[in-house]
Amino acid sequence: MSTIRRRPRASDRRRRRRQPAAIARNGFRTLILSTFALFFSVPLIWLVLASTKNAQQLVEAAPLQWGSWSELIRNWKGLTAFSDGAFGGWFRHSVEYAFGALLIVLLVDIPAGYGLAICTLRVRRPLLLITLLVMLIPNAALVLPIYLEMYHAHLIGNPLSVILPFSFFPFGVYLAYIYFSTAVPSDVLAAARVDGCSELQVFLRIALPLAKPVIALVAFFSFVSNWNNYFLPLLMLPNSDGYPLQVGLSNLPRGSTILALGTLLSAVPVLCVFLVSQRYVVRGLTAGSSTD
Repeated sequence: MSTIRRRPRASDRRRRRRQPAAIARNGFRTLILSTFALFFSVPLIWLVLASTKNAQQLVEAAPLQWGSWSELIRNWKGLTAFSDGAFGGWFRHSVEYAFGALLIVLLVDIPAGYGLAICTLRVRRPLLLITLLVMLIPNAALVLPIYLEMYHAHLIGNPLSVILPFSFFPFGVYLAYIYFSTAVPSDVLAAARVDGCSELQVFLRIALPLAKPVIALVAFFSFVSNWNNYFLPLLMLPNSDGYPLQVGLSNLPRGSTILALGTLLSAVPVLCVFLVSQRYVVRGLTAGSSTD
């Protein structure tokens, strides 16, 4: 009894033809991503390894060669002892400035974005245009007006001269507006109003619990921007007693291993904030991208 051979269907033939092309595309994609990952990770690896060397090894040894634990401990002691423990003060000031401004940003930007999203008045469009125009102005162009403002307010040298400008974050208002306009169902807000909730109760009980992704997104961008800011604190703080970490690091010896260790430690808070908020950050970045 002869067996009947089944002819492959057209869809199966097309799928087989597409497999080599798909493998090639995936391989090319992997190559590009691996190249970029290597490009951005090598400087960080060098920074970590430089912290384990002494000055001679930093010049003579291979760039990606491990030093020793003893040199790492010696560099740590040298960093913490520099200028009577100035590094600890710089770190503390950075935490105060960044988190103080972050608190103001979240208290202002999230309600402002929600208000723009639900506003039906004609003033909403001009406010959005003003927000976008301010976002387009380079930060360096705003330093002189901000300095003059702080000078006339007699705040130069005061921590508020850094915290208040740091809390000006129009990008956070726009992010909150986009999120509340696209990712929060308007029917849910309308149902809460029908049930007798005031607009403040709708925001606090309905909109705010749903806004965790955009809160994390605004917090992350604001914190990173403020933590890495160098020029504004340098201008606002005339003496080194109130310097944040980024300004203080410029006082360390150039090309030294303690500078490498200090720079590495300055990136740790940003990494920690990202690891804590990464799930919400990704959700905030993709909010509103899918359609129902």
